[in-house]
This record gives sequence, C-alpha cells and structure tokens, in this order.
Amino acid sequence: MKRLGIGIIGSGGIAQACHMPGYASIPDKCEMLAVADIDPGTAQRAAEKFGVKSVFCDYRELLAMPEIDAVSIATPNAFHLQPALDAFAAGKHVLLEKPMAMNAEECKKIVRAQKASGRLLQIGLNWRFSGAGRFMKQFIENGRMGEIYYARAMALRRRGVPGWGVFIDKEKQGGGPLIDIGVHILDFVLFLMGHPKPVSASAQAYQKMGANPKYWNAWGDYDRSKFTVEDFAVGLIKFENGATVTLESSFMANLEKEIFGCHLFGTESGASLDLFAPDPITIFTENDRQLFDMVPRNIPKVKSMHEDEVVAFVETILSGGESLVPGEQGLVLNAVFDAMYKSAETGREQPIDVTY
Repeated sequence: MKRLGIGIIGSGGIAQACHMPGYASIPDKCEMLAVADIDPGTAQRAAEKFGVKSVFCDYRELLAMPEIDAVSIATPNAFHLQPALDAFAAGKHVLLEKPMAMNAEECKKIVRAQKASGRLLQIGLNWRFSGAGRFMKQFIENGRMGEIYYARAMALRRRGVPGWGVFIDKEKQGGGPLIDIGVHILDFVLFLMGHPKPVSASAQAYQKMGANPKYWNAWGDYDRSKFTVEDFAVGLIKFENGATVTLESSFMANLEKEIFGCHLFGTESGASLDLFAPDPITIFTENDRQLFDMVPRNIPKVKSMHEDEVVAFVETILSGGESLVPGEQGLVLNAVFDAMYKSAETGREQPIDVTY
C-alpha cells in the first residue's frame, strides 16, 4: 500500500502537539515530508522533533512538491483561507484546523474550492473522536434519547485567557472564546443532534474582564492593551426542525469552575456531559414510571482525540471514503458565529445563511 506524503503548513503549538504526533503514530500509512512556517526557527524545531527533511518559510514551495498528497493547515485563523485554496489548486487533500476560517464567506470559498478539486477536506474538530462522543452518538442513533429538541452548550473558563499567539487579537483570530472554544462544544452538540439546519441566532458578547489588568489569569499574564476580543458570549440558536441550542463561552468569568460540556434534552432521555470529568456522562430517563439517573461505565477509551482525527483523515483518503468532518459542517459553525456576533452588535436576531 502506498504511503501518503504529508506536508505541515504552520508548525507551531497545535501542529507539534496534535497534528504531527498523529501522523507519526501511523508510519505504515503516511510520512511527513515537509513543514512550512513563516518563522524559520519554529519550522526547523518541528522538523527536527519529528525527523522531517524539508523545511520552508513559504508554504507554496511545500505545495509544489509532487510527492506530497495531503497537508495539515495549522496556521492562525486569519491564514486558513489562502493556504486552503492553494492546497486544493495544487491537488492536495486538506486537514484544516478549527475554526474553518474567519467567517462564513471564507468558508464558502473553501468549500467551493474543495468541491472543484475533488480532494478531501476534513475540519479539525477532535471532540467527535472522544470516547464520550462515540458513546453518545451510538446511544442517540439507537433511539435511546428520542427527539433532542433543546441543548445547552458550555465552554466556560474562570481565568483561562490564552495570552500567547493571536488568541486575543480579533483581527487575526476573528473572535474570542466563542470562535476558539465555543466552536468545539457547539460542533459536539450539533454532531450529537444530527446536524439540524440553523436558521437564526440572537446573542450578546461582553468584554468586561479580559482587558483589565486587575484580574489574575491562570495561564500567565499578557498585554491587556492588546485584548480586542470578547471575554464572554452567550446566544440562542434556532433550527429549521424547531430545536434550539443555547451556547455560553468565556475566557474569563466569575463562576465556580471551568465547564466544558453540554446538557441534552430528549423526549426519551436527557443527558448531562462534563467532558473533562472522570465519569463524563449521566443519563436521565424514565422506565415504568420510575425516574433513573444512569452513569455508563464502559465508555470507549481513547488515547488521543487529536491523533484519532489525524488517523481518520489519512484512512479516509486511503479508502476513498467521505470526510468524517466535511467543510459544509465547518461552514455551519462559522455562519452561526457570524450571526451571533452581528446580533451582539445590533441587538437584533440575525438570520443564518449556510448556502455556498
């Protein structure tokens, strides 16, 4: 079996911690041939760490290598669009870090380019590959939840501003916690709900604490004058099938503890998921007019969600299958965020457009 040639575009933290270990875990199926980064030192360190021979500062030189079949794009959000378009034009398959792009319009361009190229696009939304995600998806598909008509999605940090990179820079990131960690939990919820089509959203975004130097940050200090994103956002999303989802996300807020999880409300059962907890799932149901709270004990064990998403990407290319996390679903998330941010600015509910 032919091994895939892999290129890494953007070789910083997310590439070295998540993408590159994933490819390295399956040397019989792929080989990393080149890395590219605008910072030559970062690129060189990544190459040395994983034994990659070719190093570039210009990703277009990497794309020109005919032996490269697929690329991971792990650049800051503002630099997802052009590398993705160029990769598809060069005939490469693409694993694109979340969020898919800065906004829905950029996502639409990427989806159109992918369709025209006939190559695979997978968005880096790794929580679908978690043990809790796999258990709940099967539980729901077996009909045990009934109709899920409402969900609460929460990605809330008490003091968790990532001060490194561009996470606090709206021009390069597109937004704050909503687009950075809210994207993960919203995708997780929509994945479990079967991807209903969103139609509108209303929201409020706040910048109350992140720019103020008097507030301590658990992840170290940062230049508060450069904090241009929201530190808390909340919204209500409506779907074509009548379902609704509330989404809360924060980098900094006065709450008891960090929350990353969701509550699902179905006609047959409900579920509470605390995805960082030792026992992440509790099911609430009724049987013979008795109410039961159930905690599953043999949730699938997953060594690394990040490695599993990379393995899925490679195996899907080799098998010729359909993307497990297609661009159309990444587009939905950005379209929702566009509507939420616009609603926060205007004070009015906004329509969501997912056509491309």
